[in-house]
This record gives sequence, C-alpha cells and structure tokens, in this order.
Amino acid sequence: MQLGSPSWVPQGWWTPAAAASSPNAKLTTFVESDTSRWAGQISQLSPPPSIFLSALGTTRSQAGGLENQYKLDLGLNIECAKAAREAGAKVYVLLSSSGANSSSMVPYVKLKGQCEEAAKELGFEHTVIVRPGLIVGQREESRPAEAALRFLASSFGKLHSSLKDSWAQDADVIAKAGISAGLKALAGDVPAGSEKVWILEQSDVLRLGREE
Repeated sequence: MQLGSPSWVPQGWWTPAAAASSPNAKLTTFVESDTSRWAGQISQLSPPPSIFLSALGTTRSQAGGLENQYKLDLGLNIECAKAAREAGAKVYVLLSSSGANSSSMVPYVKLKGQCEEAAKELGFEHTVIVRPGLIVGQREESRPAEAALRFLASSFGKLHSSLKDSWAQDADVIAKAGISAGLKALAGDVPAGSEKVWILEQSDVLRLGREE
C-alpha cells in the first residue's frame, strides 16, 4: 500500500505518482494529504494485511523542526502500525537506521531508537527492524550533503562493492531485504533468539537483499 504525503513529508524513491503510473506495481494506492486519516485507511483494508512494512521518515529541515519530525517518524509511524496490528497484521517491518539508540545524545539517532522501542511494545507476533547505512538511490528532493555522499558511495561501489557495502546500501536492496525478512518472519523462519524481534544490521540487509 502507498499513502500520499503532506507538504512537510519529503518524497523518497517511491512516490504516489510513481506507484499510480507503474502498471506492474502490486499496490493499492491511497493518495491522502491528511495524515490523520492514514490509520483509518489501513484499518479498513480488505483483505487485512499480514505484514505491515513502514519506511515513513523525514528530516528535521523538511519537517520544519524536531517536533514535527517526531510527529511523523515516531507518532505517525506507531499510529499506523497500531492500526495494522488491530486489522490483523502479524508482522511489523520497520525501516530504522544504523546506530539507532534511544539513549543517544544525537537527536536523529535517539529518535530512531525511540521508534524502535515503541515498535517492540506494540504486540506484533514478529517485529523486524531494518537498520541500513546511508541509503543510495535517486531522490526527488535536493539534499546537497547527502547527494555528495550518495555519489561517493556509488562511485566506490563501481570500483568494488566492498568499498560501499560497509556503510551504504542501495534503496532497492534495502527494500528487498525488508520484504524478504517480513515473509520469513510470517513463516516463522527467523534466526534463533530473534523470534519476537529480529534486527537486520547492514550485513543482514545485504545478504537478504541480494538473495534473488
């Protein structure tokens, strides 16, 4: 499912327009600028979802401040996840970030860690937390610093994948890893000790994202 974004949510690699125009995308597309209606849309899905995968996220500058960033990255993320759980979803796949830590002094890292902790408390049968490094891919919005790092990662990757893999992963690899892990969790095929919460670090993202 693809939900539209309000003005303060940055557009990523897969936008409502892209979803609607792709004939091969197996998506039910809702374009809704009022985020207060997103959870309701999820709760009304028929048939109900088995897996809820969320890659909701923004930056402080795009959101217009840390408070608004929290509203999306934490508040809206968890609200939509609750709706999915109540609708019958058994697995929650959350796109987080490498180094996420709720006790960190770095606001972004702390926010991602707090979102992870909140996700664990929702009561899904399985919670999968995906922690990629720098996400490499084409973005619609312009972020000069990130654009430079993505260019550097892509250039290193062309020389040898090992020069990029330890700190940056391609967006499609991350997406495939999240989907693969979600399906494995639904089937009960998770590593020992990760029955309730399965955390995918960068090496796991690469392994699962390149399985096929």
